[in-house]
Amino acid sequence: MLIIADSSALVALAECDMLHLLDVLFQEVRVPLPVFEECTFPGKPHASRLAAYLADKTIDIDLSSYIFSINGLGRGELHAMALYRYLHADRFLVDDQRAKKVANLNGISTIGSVGILLRAKERGLIPTIKPHVAAIQRSGVYLSDRVVKHALELAGED
Repeated sequence: MLIIADSSALVALAECDMLHLLDVLFQEVRVPLPVFEECTFPGKPHASRLAAYLADKTIDIDLSSYIFSINGLGRGELHAMALYRYLHADRFLVDDQRAKKVANLNGISTIGSVGILLRAKERGLIPTIKPHVAAIQRSGVYLSDRVVKHALELAGED
C-alpha cells in the first residue's frame, strides 16, 4: 500500500516518536517537495528528524492539474493530494479538517495521525494509543476533543 503524507500529520507522528509506524503499516511512503520543505523549515518542530525520515521519500514534479481546489489550502496539501492522484495512492495522511474535506470531494481516501495509531494498536505494534495522543496534544498539534474521545473509545482506552 502506498500512502502520501501531509506535513501536519507527519509532525504529529514525529512528536510522539511514531514515524516508523508508517513504514510498518504501508509498503511505500511518499511526499511532494512542498511537504518536505514545510516539514524541514528551520525552527519547525522535529525538522531534522523529518528531514532524515523523508530524504528518500520526496518527489518533485508539477502536479497542479491533478486536483480541484478551494481557497485556504496550503501548497503542501494541494501537492500531496495531487501526488496521491498521480501515483494512484491508497491513502492520504492528513490531520487538517479542511484538507480532509477537499480530499473527500476529490475521491481521496484519508487517514489521520490518530488513525495511524489506532491501526498500529490493532496490529499489535503498540499496546496503547493514549500516551501518544497525549504527546501530540501537548505539542500544540490540534486534535479535536471529539476525535480524541472517539479514538480512545475505539481503542478501548476511554
